[in-house]
Amino acid sequence: MTGDPEPISAQARRALEQELADLRDERRLVAGTLRESSASAGDQADQADQLRRADQLGRLDRRIEDITERLREAASAGPAPTDVVGVGSTVTVRFPDGETETLQIGEVAEALDQTLVTADSPLGRALLGRRPGDTVRYDTPDGPAAAVLVSIGEPPAS
Repeated sequence: MTGDPEPISAQARRALEQELADLRDERRLVAGTLRESSASAGDQADQADQLRRADQLGRLDRRIEDITERLREAASAGPAPTDVVGVGSTVTVRFPDGETETLQIGEVAEALDQTLVTADSPLGRALLGRRPGDTVRYDTPDGPAAAVLVSIGEPPAS
């Protein structure tokens, strides 16, 4: 990644916007319980619970700030590139066994998203800056691997 604002795919934008909405809802709930319980001074367990909730608020605030900044940067970066692979690109790659996969090149992997490849992963790094037809080589836990970049953007018609 270059340090310049990076584009983001529409799918990644929707996921970040949903996460942001969920975090804001969670923050409202936690802040409400913090205010309610601060009215009465309690024992050490109550104080420990207050500290835990205050710490949770801090973590929520930092994540909200990070997502808000990322969305702002993505808006100024414009759309994902379509001539070369970049962060935010949708790519279709073909592996040596003939299998093809359509993947998103993103910044942060989501545990449930099997189609997201991070830009700093071995495959993601190999694909950045490449054009359709290029063969990329990268390392996996099982050893060296290769793939051909079939297309950038929507997957080709079958």
